[in-house]
Amino acid sequence: MTAEAIDQGVAVRCDRLVKLYWAATGETQALRGVEAVFRTHSMSAVTGPSGSGKSSLLSILALNERHTAGDLEVLGRSVATMRTYELARFRRRNVAWVPQRPSDALLPSLRVREQLAQVAALRRRPAADDALERLGLAHRRDAWVHELSGGEQQRLAVLAATSSGARIVVADEPTAELDDDSAALVLRELHACAQGGACVVVATHDDRVVPHTDRVLALRHGVLSAEHRSGRSLVPIDSAGRLQLPPEALDLFPDDRAELVLEDGHVVLRRPSEDDA
Repeated sequence: MTAEAIDQGVAVRCDRLVKLYWAATGETQALRGVEAVFRTHSMSAVTGPSGSGKSSLLSILALNERHTAGDLEVLGRSVATMRTYELARFRRRNVAWVPQRPSDALLPSLRVREQLAQVAALRRRPAADDALERLGLAHRRDAWVHELSGGEQQRLAVLAATSSGARIVVADEPTAELDDDSAALVLRELHACAQGGACVVVATHDDRVVPHTDRVLALRHGVLSAEHRSGRSLVPIDSAGRLQLPPEALDLFPDDRAELVLEDGHVVLRRPSEDDA
């Protein structure tokens, strides 16, 4: 990625991203050539059914694990060229991660206020004394993690990420276990973080998240299948010219083939005639 691309607000670029997992039962391809751009000053949601590749994509975006093939560029740097210690340092300075289990992001040996102070110290930033107020945790500032409810832990994990000064914030199902009031606080915090200049990416099944995002990316079978923004649904076309039709459109082509016709500047897909069967 060039400096010009960074100036235009590109924080992360996925180029034909592939992720494979190996097990005794064989090889699993979690991502199959994902191409996507995530920008600063924006909040993107990633959706899809179980097994679609959401968790794998988010883990890679958060630099928790490496991709298998393709290229991932983060803040102008190719992740593939980084050594392990370089990647760890780069992640610590630039990326904040909110796991689906918030307790995995919190240190049990620290009180609530100390959690934020620790994150600020790691990134060499002053601690935000008023941050706890924003997510309704000021009255719990001296509590230990195990004394917090699940919802309070979730809010604290999000707050630790958004107040850290990270340029990229990645959150896995940040509202899944929250009531409406707590979810509203979390979504307002994430949106404010994006408005402040960060690139925020969340994986979600929660319809409450969508109105707070700039766009929604849908994954299916490890491929980006749709993009929704400003009330419109777009079908992404990758660099090889491939696209995924939605399930309701696939039903129109029971033989898994289509006739492609260019008509007056439009692409038309038709069911093949019986002569082509």
